[in-house]
Amino acid sequence: MEDMKEKVEQELGEMRLTFKSRKTKSVKWRKTQLSAIIKMIKEKEDEICKALFQDLGKHYTEAYRDELGIVQRSATTALNGLDQWVLPKKTKLPLLFFPAKGEVISEPLGTVLIFASWNFPISVSLDPLIGAISAGNTVMLKPSELSPNSSSFLAKTLPSYLDPKAIKVIEGGPDVATLLLQHKWDKIFFTGSQRVGRIVMSAAAQHLTPVTLELGGKCPTILDDRSISKDIKTAVKRISGAKWGSCSGQVCISVDYLLVEERFTSSLIDMLKQTIKSFYGENPKDSECVSKIVNKKHFLRLSGYLDDPRVKASIVHGGSTDEEKLYIEPTILLDPPLDSDIMTEEIFGPILPIITLRDIQGSVEFVNSRPKPLAIYAFTKDDKLKTRILSETSSGSVTFNDVFIQYVCDALPFGGVGESGIGRYHGKYSFECFSHEKAVMEGSLVPEFEARYPPWNAFKLSFIRLAIVEDYFSLVLLMLGLKK
Repeated sequence: MEDMKEKVEQELGEMRLTFKSRKTKSVKWRKTQLSAIIKMIKEKEDEICKALFQDLGKHYTEAYRDELGIVQRSATTALNGLDQWVLPKKTKLPLLFFPAKGEVISEPLGTVLIFASWNFPISVSLDPLIGAISAGNTVMLKPSELSPNSSSFLAKTLPSYLDPKAIKVIEGGPDVATLLLQHKWDKIFFTGSQRVGRIVMSAAAQHLTPVTLELGGKCPTILDDRSISKDIKTAVKRISGAKWGSCSGQVCISVDYLLVEERFTSSLIDMLKQTIKSFYGENPKDSECVSKIVNKKHFLRLSGYLDDPRVKASIVHGGSTDEEKLYIEPTILLDPPLDSDIMTEEIFGPILPIITLRDIQGSVEFVNSRPKPLAIYAFTKDDKLKTRILSETSSGSVTFNDVFIQYVCDALPFGGVGESGIGRYHGKYSFECFSHEKAVMEGSLVPEFEARYPPWNAFKLSFIRLAIVEDYFSLVLLMLGLKK
């Protein structure tokens, strides 16, 4: 551990010297690094997809869609937008400050630390890295040790594509993370669980380091079958794809549970079963399109949920497991106890609880009875219900009639609220996430108003009152002696 401590201090020192040299502030340097990331994704596609399969059992197509494609799109967006993002923002000042001028300049924060998660070990490493580079920072990236092949790929490959004095990768487990958190950083970006997020935030507070925490939560999906009856098959397919078609539900924005009216339950379960069969065949265990559970610890956590007798009684489809293969069958639950672990903890797996309501309007109260989620999905054409969801609930995002698309849309910010996270990124928001917006004001030496200075008197107080509220007509009368 002493060797690791020395390594961290040495590399952190080199990164700080690199930032101090102002090299990373060059737009040309930033573009060179962004272009190199795109080049790496293209040249190392097969190697990356192999690592993702080894770590998570991701199919090549899924790996490209959820990881490589997102990174390539993100880097291209930054590359195309950077010239505009770095420009000072001119600000129109109130007349009170005439003839002063004002603007806002975006400047890099300095040396930043990025913790990535294991479920999307490539995209959740490189996407925030793109934002940090775009803003002109030096970066230390720590991939998750739970995706060892992806972590090894990044540690081995990034130094040959990116500036090794400015961008570094360090591997290791919780002990290395603890060591990193003992140092002062100019920003920490963390993607992971709420439990570890609290540890990161507590450590950052010791140095007053700003943090962005991309956490999780139980993301509800509201299915208003009455208003979308003609499109119900599409809705069910999209819900199924979100729950089972991406990393076996090991996704922070996955559908965690489904809210539906009780009378539609039987039809919904039949449709979900048919959709699972269309995705994975008669035996999903034999399908090449089902990702594995990341490790034995998470497998036991999920299988433990299903072993709860009260939860087991609610299984209406699936429920089989294979510890050796880290496989859990796509599973549907009907009205599991609301106080069970599966309804109080983030599932992060291929298990879908269906919660029945008498009236879908009651979904708003149900969502509000729980912590603020990272995302709310609602399949509805009912404008009244849409308005209630937007005005009466709080979440990181709301998506109507689709799933996941808010995450891949660079024009929208991605982030949580409350226990689901702090801060936002994606597209220009990633640039802003790793930038400090510095206010710049240039005053004029004329005119000079003596009312700014002591000794104070009634005239000066009246002058200041009228100037602050910008009552210029009364101010002129005061100066002409026509107003007291």
